[in-house]
Amino acid sequence: MAKPNYQFEKRQRDLAKKQKQEEKRREKLANKAANTSTPPADVPEDGVLQDKDGKDSGTASEE
Repeated sequence: MAKPNYQFEKRQRDLAKKQKQEEKRREKLANKAANTSTPPADVPEDGVLQDKDGKDSGTASEE
């Protein structure tokens, strides 16, 4: 009977683990890029918030 090659098996597991980590990293970067490209829904693009009356209440950073 042939002797098991433990080094080969370990190397294969390590490569699979690295590949999975790289896929997760790419997915996180893609999600981050998708989230930063769209502005938040509650803050208008010009950054000025308005009251219910339509008056300026200052910039979004003053909250």
